[in-house]
Amino acid sequence: MDTTGTRIPVTLLTGFLGAGKTTVLNHLINDPEAGRIAVIVNEFGAAGLDHDLIEASTEETILMQSGCLCCTFRGDISKTLGALMARKKRNELSFDRIVIETTGIADPAPILQTLVMDDLIAPYFRMDGVVTLADAAAGPATLDAHSEAVSQIAMADRIVVTKTDLVSEDDVAAFETRLADLNGRAKPITADRGAVPVGGLFGISAMREDVSAEDIAAWIGNSSAPQDAANGTAFQARHDHCITSASIEIEAPISANAFDFWLDMLLAFKGPDILRMKGIVHVDDMPWPFVFHGVQHIFDAPVPLKNWSGQDATSRVVVIARNMSQDDLDASLNMLRMKPKEVETTADGMVHETAPMPF
Repeated sequence: MDTTGTRIPVTLLTGFLGAGKTTVLNHLINDPEAGRIAVIVNEFGAAGLDHDLIEASTEETILMQSGCLCCTFRGDISKTLGALMARKKRNELSFDRIVIETTGIADPAPILQTLVMDDLIAPYFRMDGVVTLADAAAGPATLDAHSEAVSQIAMADRIVVTKTDLVSEDDVAAFETRLADLNGRAKPITADRGAVPVGGLFGISAMREDVSAEDIAAWIGNSSAPQDAANGTAFQARHDHCITSASIEIEAPISANAFDFWLDMLLAFKGPDILRMKGIVHVDDMPWPFVFHGVQHIFDAPVPLKNWSGQDATSRVVVIARNMSQDDLDASLNMLRMKPKEVETTADGMVHETAPMPF
């Protein structure tokens, strides 16, 4: 599979009903800095595209004056992506990236998994980032009532706060504090009546070989959550709908056995409840680090950073999970600190560990 960055980047635009995804899309389509993008929506009628921007249309595709295009999908995103790639190869369409607008109640996980698992599209597309819109006016009540909205926020790489003009500054500040409690690692952006700087939406993922240390830091994010000085894990203080988040930094290279054992056990016991996991890992006896990303039990191929020039050998791992206590999540991450003698693989291929399992 291509990991060099030549695959077409895909941005997932999500957010609960009424958050303003259509307004953001219309601004994006009309922004010359966005370049040639293919926007995939559920239905044209629901998208409410600005008809003044439309140049030509067919039953399944709308071409915009900006050079962008929009197409519909009705339940099978892999077929839609495959059809777009086929038309691109035939020079019938031209685009450099894709933006997928989900329905307001959609869980982003299935689309993320499709981009990894589908053998027909995975070689051609890569996830660039999850961008979640959060309505400053209706958002607090939505988060209280709908676990889907909480998951969308927790899984985001970027959070776009919309409709700030409809509420007071104090209400906006309180809402942003709640968003930070839910996901303190996602860079927040405020939309100006639907307009968002393109640079804040694209180029998010670090899953490419030419990534810089700065890009990785931005992708993993810096949490404002308190940190346990004794074990180096940071955690989120708020628990909305049983969602917790934790991260760990380990300065010395990690034992390969310890990392494999930790990951295998975490997925075996809690795989369906892992919303997202990502990080950069420096492994013993490996000349370069690698970045990885997973959703539930599905992982994209890890990307080795063979051109890594940074002197920092700190591994950083972030886990966002549902129905997992903070103590269990912190204990799981601390398994990464185990020394090789604590995790041993015998001649029969069985892994034995000396530390107790936290689950």
